[in-house]
Amino acid sequence: MTMNIRVAHLYGDLMNTYGDIGNILALQFYAKQIGVEVTSKIISLEESFKADDFDFIVFGGGQDFEQSIVAKDIQTKKDELIKFIEQGKPFVSVCGGFQLIGKYYVDAQGQKLPGICALNHYTEQQHDHRFIGNIRIQNTNNGAKYHGFENHQGVTFLGEGERPLGKVIKGYGNNGKDHTEGVVYKNTIGTYFHGPILARNGNLAKDLMFEALKIKYPDVDFSKMMDKVKIYEY
Repeated sequence: MTMNIRVAHLYGDLMNTYGDIGNILALQFYAKQIGVEVTSKIISLEESFKADDFDFIVFGGGQDFEQSIVAKDIQTKKDELIKFIEQGKPFVSVCGGFQLIGKYYVDAQGQKLPGICALNHYTEQQHDHRFIGNIRIQNTNNGAKYHGFENHQGVTFLGEGERPLGKVIKGYGNNGKDHTEGVVYKNTIGTYFHGPILARNGNLAKDLMFEALKIKYPDVDFSKMMDKVKIYEY
């Protein structure tokens, strides 16, 4: 049996400003080491999304104009995306994607864009300032350290039932005040990390890959496969 992971690249034609497709390429790289096939499909404007059709979601960042268009369209996919999240399947949302799975995002012009309210965070605007530079954080649950590059005008605040992806060691993180970066809920991750995050942090890519496989193939023992995966970082 050839195992596979089906990835939905959410608005991959519009929300890919910082090369976040690299998250899918990283997933394919690690999956190939253990003979697992990773396929991806862009789900974009006026296209339906069904939670049961996919095992993994990647949702990247974009400019304000593209994000305003996506903010309207994503409401048509809201119920199925929430279903996917609640099923515990891995979902990596970066920058604009991170913002839009929350309650709302206020852009640089002061326009308030609705999210899908799958999670409880929200994003306000900064005036004449951006958070730009290298960032490094530590996951307070397992001690893992992640590194990347952040470039965002929005400031995000976590809500009820959410915990950060990590504590900021270097950089700004969600808002530059509370030393949090990103969000974790079940196997959904929101983050401002570009780089892309899974390419630069093989430990996280490996963890999420095996979460997807365990959910899809619950009768398979993956312990030996996990030992075969060689992690790369840069």
